[in-house]
Amino acid sequence: MMLMEETEIAGAALPVDGFKAHLRLGSGFAEDAVQDGVLAGFLRAAIAAIEARTAKILLARSFQLTLADWRDATGQPFPVAPVTAVTGVTLVDRDGGEVVVDPALYRLERDSQRPRLMPVATLLPVIPQSGEARIAFDAGMGADFDALPADLRQAVMLLAAHYYEYRDDTALSAGCMPFGVTSLIERYRTVRLLGGGAA
Repeated sequence: MMLMEETEIAGAALPVDGFKAHLRLGSGFAEDAVQDGVLAGFLRAAIAAIEARTAKILLARSFQLTLADWRDATGQPFPVAPVTAVTGVTLVDRDGGEVVVDPALYRLERDSQRPRLMPVATLLPVIPQSGEARIAFDAGMGADFDALPADLRQAVMLLAAHYYEYRDDTALSAGCMPFGVTSLIERYRTVRLLGGGAA
């Protein structure tokens, strides 16, 4: 299984000005925007870390999931949530030949923890031997930062500020997440039972 991000978070969706206020950086100077790129980078890093911990996509964008085989042909779970739309399913044979699956043959089962690609009939289409299936889909809690729940917005700000504060500290190279952040994101984490199935 391979999950690839097809589009990145738009710069306009990042709360750079709000992050400046959170950091209590001065304003009204000619060089107010000089750090904007750096601050946006810390926000992107914080969002990516929280998404990795929770398997929840915060800001809307497009992805492609590539599979060598269905985990379950009666319904393939997505590795992230919430999935808002399946935009295409393509079967690829060992020689690279592609067949686009008719959208009438599958549907999205929405779920806040474990959305699934479901067959309209009994089973999902057969993946060619030594081939793969490519599922294009959109996921995300909101199009911009203000659309996120308040606790996740706060978690992003706290983690981005932590990265900013310790940006030169090589002792943290192994990575860490402050307690305040982990407590805020805990309820969004996917609980896995039965050898990888979701609760």
